[in-house]
Amino acid sequence: MAPRNRAAKRAKIKKLDMYTKQNIKNICIRQWLGVLIVLICLAACRNDGDDIIPPTETLVTDGNTGPVKGFFLLNEGNMGSNKASLDYFDYETSVYHKNIFPERNPGVVNELGDVGNNIAIYGDKLYAVINCSHLVEVMDVNTAKHIATIAIPNCRYIVFDKGYAYVSSYAGPVLIDPNARLGYIARIDTASLTVKDTCIVGYQPDEMVIAGDKMYVANSGGYRVPNYDNTVSVIDLTTFKEVRKIVAGINLHRLERDNYDNIYVTSRGDRKNIRSNTYILNTKTDMITHVLNLPAAELCAAGDSIYVCSVEFNDNTGKNTVSYAIINTQTQSVVSRNFITDGTEKNIEIPYGIAVNPDTREIFITDARDYINPGMLYCFTPDGKKKWEVTTGDIPAHIVFTRKKLKD
Repeated sequence: MAPRNRAAKRAKIKKLDMYTKQNIKNICIRQWLGVLIVLICLAACRNDGDDIIPPTETLVTDGNTGPVKGFFLLNEGNMGSNKASLDYFDYETSVYHKNIFPERNPGVVNELGDVGNNIAIYGDKLYAVINCSHLVEVMDVNTAKHIATIAIPNCRYIVFDKGYAYVSSYAGPVLIDPNARLGYIARIDTASLTVKDTCIVGYQPDEMVIAGDKMYVANSGGYRVPNYDNTVSVIDLTTFKEVRKIVAGINLHRLERDNYDNIYVTSRGDRKNIRSNTYILNTKTDMITHVLNLPAAELCAAGDSIYVCSVEFNDNTGKNTVSYAIINTQTQSVVSRNFITDGTEKNIEIPYGIAVNPDTREIFITDARDYINPGMLYCFTPDGKKKWEVTTGDIPAHIVFTRKKLKD
């Protein structure tokens, strides 16, 4: 999609039910719970005469060298604000670079768009899924410079396999609707960056994982509240057809694969009487084998451990319940109820994203704080002691590590 077409798309009026947003991303102003709110999303594009806002740089810790050269952090930005942004941390210099996209792409736009929902690397390309701008921004992973955009309505998450990218799509507008249509998975050729096929799945599909020749898709049904979806779609990648649905909890969201043919599936519940939970799905039998009775919003696998953080908002009490945990994937059991060991978790308001460096095993937690102002990123040692913290963009959420140093 050309920049001017993207700008036109972002300038359209979008409707948003804030109750839905809490179900999908926990981004709502607390006193407006349950009230239908219409937001006018006027996306701001950079005019030729505008100055480019330079990125800020912060030295956060001593230098460190290793296979992982750094990581990108995608800040979601509050829905309707057009404030998704991209940060980068350089391990060799220990400098955290905030908001790098505008300076590196002065001829595109000043912002990435509305709601950065997922980020991933495949080959030499960096992919950012921009949910409410209905596009995937494709960049050069070596420079973070724009290559192309791929138009996909209400896109959510991205995974890769054998030269293809797969993107989940809610298919319809950003709007609560008891009659919302089924979603789909788009199959994209990563060479031509064009959509080659689609596969219909459940209602409002979110995260996906691939195991062998099968793809698993978490269907949320978030727009059909209170009639949520409760299924995981299974797609045969050789035919690119849905072959079955597996029933789990309601309002499914995240999927994380372990080393033992299992997928950990999270359910957000209904924020009233049904709590968030975690299910274990065996990919050999395509059956749910365990229910962990563990609330989970974000998952990250590292070795034989899955790190979990959760923020549960309850409509009845008007309060959040925050928790952390570690799952041992060998025993399929919860072995820790808090991996932060120095007490500094009390400084984290809304743990919103989690990542673990695959080499150093450092743990990263993002803090969305009030969902409006800049958030925070916290780095912890493998044994749970805080190393450093830094201010990010608005609603820091998604981290991807890179083994290629970002070039100037």
